[in-house]
Amino acid sequence: MGIIRDHPELALFLSLAAGYLLGKLRVGPITLGGICGTLIVSLLLGTQHVSVDDDVRSVFFALFIFSLGYMAGPQFFANLNRRSLRFFVLCLVELVCVLGIAFGLAKSFDLDVGTASGILAGAATESAVVGTATEAIGKLDGLTAGQIEQYQGHVATAYTVCYLFGLITIVIYTSQIMPMLLRINLADASREWWQRMRGNQGGLESGQREAMPDVVGRTFLVTRADGRTVGSVQEALSGRVTVEAVQRGAKRLTPDPGLKLTLSDLVMVVGLRPDTIEAGREIGPETGAVPGLDTPLATQQVAVTDKATVGHSIDSLVARHPEFRRDGVYVTDVLRGDQDIPAAPETEVRRGDILTLVGARAGLDRVVAKLGAVVKNDATDFIYLGFGIVAGSLLGQIVVKFGDVPLSLGTGGGCLVAGLVFGWLRSLRPTFGAYPPQAATTLKDMGLAVFIACTGLASGPQAWPLIKEYGALLPVAGIAMVLVPATVSLLIGNRLLKIEKPLLIGAIAGQQCSTPAITAITQVARSSVPLIGYTITYTLSNFLLPLTGPLLVGVLGS
Repeated sequence: MGIIRDHPELALFLSLAAGYLLGKLRVGPITLGGICGTLIVSLLLGTQHVSVDDDVRSVFFALFIFSLGYMAGPQFFANLNRRSLRFFVLCLVELVCVLGIAFGLAKSFDLDVGTASGILAGAATESAVVGTATEAIGKLDGLTAGQIEQYQGHVATAYTVCYLFGLITIVIYTSQIMPMLLRINLADASREWWQRMRGNQGGLESGQREAMPDVVGRTFLVTRADGRTVGSVQEALSGRVTVEAVQRGAKRLTPDPGLKLTLSDLVMVVGLRPDTIEAGREIGPETGAVPGLDTPLATQQVAVTDKATVGHSIDSLVARHPEFRRDGVYVTDVLRGDQDIPAAPETEVRRGDILTLVGARAGLDRVVAKLGAVVKNDATDFIYLGFGIVAGSLLGQIVVKFGDVPLSLGTGGGCLVAGLVFGWLRSLRPTFGAYPPQAATTLKDMGLAVFIACTGLASGPQAWPLIKEYGALLPVAGIAMVLVPATVSLLIGNRLLKIEKPLLIGAIAGQQCSTPAITAITQVARSSVPLIGYTITYTLSNFLLPLTGPLLVGVLGS
C-alpha cells in the first residue's frame, strides 16, 4: 500500500475502475451504480491514509455541477409554468420531508452536522448534496481544521450507508409496490396512455424499435389517377404525403402541383407509413423500387426557439405550418435535455426541444427557418464553459444572513445556478455556447466520480468509528427518508393532483433523482411512458435538492 500513499493518482483511478466494476453487480433489479461503488472502494482505500489535494476535488465538483445545470437548464425554466405546477408540488413535498426528517434526527439523536448532511444526501439519493454540504461545512465558523475534516468524513460515510438502503427502497417501492397500491398493471396502464397519445395507434415496449422507419417512400403505377394532377392527388390524401418524383417512360418529370399524370406513369410518394399505403387507393398499384426514381431524404436537428411554436402539440405544429405537408417534412423524434420524448401527435413542444426532421433538403431548410435554428454541437465552446464556471464560482461567494444564520450557495450551488442559466441561454440561441450532450455527460459523470473518489479517500479513517457509533440508525434513516416523501407524494399526486398513474410513478422516481429507480420502472412498464413524468421532477429536484445541503448545514451549524 506504500505505493498508493506515495502516488495518490493510483488510488484515485483505482477507485474509479474498481468502483464502477462493483457498481455493475446486480442482485435482482438492484445495482449499486458506479458512484456508490466508487465511494465504497475509495473509503476502503482511504483507511490506508491516502490523500488527494482538495483543489482536485473542488475543480471536478465545479465541472460536474455546472454540467448538470447546463443540461437541465432549458427544461427547468420550461417547467416553471401552470401546467407543470402539479409536478412542482411533488418536488416541494420531497424537500420539506427530507429536510424535516434530517433536522429531526439531528436534534433527536444529537447528530453532528456532517452525519445529518450525509443522511440527507444518501437517503435522497442525490450525490450533489455531498458536495454542497461538504463545502458548506468547510466554511462554518468556530470549527477547528480537525473538526471540519472529521465532519466532512462523516458526510461521506453516512451518505454511503443511507444511499445503499435508500436506493434499494426507492427501486422496490416505485417499481413493485406502487403499482399494487394504485391497483394497476404498470405495463398495461403505460400502453393505454401511450396509445391515447398516438391516437390509439399503439406503441413500442422498452428495448424495442420499429422494424421499418416511420417515414418511407413508395412507388406506384398510375392507373386510378390517370388524367389527374399531382396537386389533386395530394389533396385527396389530405396533404399527408408528398409526391417527390414522377417518371414517364425513360424521362423523369418535375412533380409540380399542376403536372397531369397519365396512364403507366411511375409516381414516388413520401410520407408516414400508414399514409403512403393509402396512396395506392388514389394512384394505382404499388410497384417495386425503380432505379433512378429514388429521392434521398435528409435528416436535420432543429432547436425550437420560435416563441409562437412553444406550447403547441406536434399535430398543431404541422397544421400551423403548411411547409410540413407541402414539402414532405416529418417530425420523427423529440429530444428534451438528455431524454427522448415520444414524437406523438399530442406531444407538446417546449423551448429548447431538439426536433429531428426528415424530408427533402429544400423542404427541411424552409421548415427549420420557421421553427428555430440548426443545432451546432460539433465542438465544445470552452469560452462559454469557462466563463460559466467563473460566474458560478463568484456567485457562490455571496453570503446572505438570515438572522444569525449565514447562508451562501457556495461553489457548488453557484455553479449549479450558473449552469441552469447558461444552458437556458444556449437553448434560446443555439448558434453559440455549444456543449455537446456527449461531452456534457462525460464531464458530468467524470466530475462527480472523481469528486466522490476524493471524498471517500479523505474520509476512510472516520468511516468505521461512525458506523459503530450509530449502528442501525443510518439504515433506518435511509429507508424512512425514502418511504415518507414517496408515500406522501403518491397520495397527493393520485388523489389531489390527478396525475396519470404511470406518469406519477415516474415523477416520484424523478423527485428522488433516482436513475436506477426509473430504469427498473421502465423495465416493469415495458415502456418509456413513466419517463415523461420523471424528466419534469428530475430536472426540478436536480436544482433544488443540492441547495438543501448548505441550508441544513447553516441551520445546524448556527
